[in-house]
Amino acid sequence: MTADLSWMLEDIVHNVPRARHAVLLSADGLPRGATEGLAEKDVRTISAAMAGMQSLSRATAHFAGTQEDRRWNQTIIEFTHGWSFLIGAGQGSYLAAAAAPDVDMQQISFRMHRLVARLGTNLTSPPRVNAEDAGGPRGGVPRQQGPGDSGFVLGELDRVMSEVKGARHAVLLGSDGLPRGATHGMSRDLADTISAAMTGIHAYSRVTSQFAGAVEDPEWRQTVIEFQHGWIFLMAAGPDAFLAAAAEHDCDIEQFTTRLHEVVPRLTAPAKATVASTPGKGTSHA
Repeated sequence: MTADLSWMLEDIVHNVPRARHAVLLSADGLPRGATEGLAEKDVRTISAAMAGMQSLSRATAHFAGTQEDRRWNQTIIEFTHGWSFLIGAGQGSYLAAAAAPDVDMQQISFRMHRLVARLGTNLTSPPRVNAEDAGGPRGGVPRQQGPGDSGFVLGELDRVMSEVKGARHAVLLGSDGLPRGATHGMSRDLADTISAAMTGIHAYSRVTSQFAGAVEDPEWRQTVIEFQHGWIFLMAAGPDAFLAAAAEHDCDIEQFTTRLHEVVPRLTAPAKATVASTPGKGTSHA
């Protein structure tokens, strides 16, 4: 890490109230600079986690939409005690920043992008995601449900997709990385792919909790991935489940996330009811 580069990163923490840290990293997870106050081992951990999360984010681009331009813009991780932000800082480089819960989101975003512009011509072209990188279907053809997928559809999620303009897909997955159900139009293989990637993204997100702020019991809330063509949200859906949902870029995000949070309790309720009403092995009942 060069002293000059690390000094440039101090611009964020010195000029954005409630900003905590900043790290510049390469696509392969190597740190290129960091602000003061971070231990070297923590910088290495954050760099590796952010690089891994960005790589998985690119693999989910087709979930947000089948448009030809699938450029990744940013990833935002929300904890109860703070935020972590990740943006492109040129081909093969990324800028991560952390802040307290009450940080001015627009101000820190402005400072991060301005810093990227100051880092030089070699770090000003954000990485692009195309159909080959994302691993999704080409030509804008959506994957359809196959035979036997009818019981896989979750009606509650379908209602949200129909009520919110610009909403696209959603999948409920377990902490084991396996899909439990999805919206109409998602095949099981697509749900499998997204669920596996989201499980990894959640794991990487949790690793960044100390970057957002040092607390004894950090609580992750959600991870948001923004592409040029759409959004992906990953949020908790109970103690052992997650909800991943995608929307077009011009979707009303506040309405979309509000509806998702409203439907989460109903997604897990049927499973709980089934367990409660099903006799276990060796259990007698009237």
